Amino acid sequence: MARPRQFDEQDAVASATRLFWRRGYHATSVRDLGDELHLTPSSLYRTFTDKHTLYLRALDHYRRTESTQAEQWLRVEERPVRDVLREWMTRLLDCPAGGEAGMGCFVVNAATELGTGDAQVHASTEAAFEVTRTALRAVLDEGRERGELAAGIDLDAATELLFTTVLGLRVRERAGHEFARLTAAIDAAIGTLGPVPTS
Repeated sequence: MARPRQFDEQDAVASATRLFWRRGYHATSVRDLGDELHLTPSSLYRTFTDKHTLYLRALDHYRRTESTQAEQWLRVEERPVRDVLREWMTRLLDCPAGGEAGMGCFVVNAATELGTGDAQVHASTEAAFEVTRTALRAVLDEGRERGELAAGIDLDAATELLFTTVLGLRVRERAGHEFARLTAAIDAAIGTLGPVPTS
């Protein structure tokens, strides 16, 4: 049976992304995907080969979207770097009221669910993590050049600390931890950058 004419492959990948993000790889069946994408199993296999291939495409779709947002949010321009970092890290959080679990980050979810056992997923998540590290390092570099951070600050260590904080925040968000506790952790992490140097 041919696919409906209105079928849009990119829209299907976006829908699959939301489903995988919400439920995870193992808890999402081919039938679940078919229902979500309005495709028969045969049409789904014909278009995407298998569930794993579609998962990788969904992960790439999410990475592209997240990278675009991060690029916008981490644009320093004339703002103090600490404000840029605090605003970005806070925006990452989606904490429903009542202690309900948030969605977390699809990349972090994929890394924790599949770990190093899936080489393709591991390569994709590590590439995404490197983009985040690079973006954080660029903000810190800018802060040091503008005199907002101490000249002797260890930028490599600061980048790793902030990156680890970001990953931890996304896991805790998914675990349903309170927004106020997470923002307190953000402030503490940024506080490790030290005071703004005085001339």
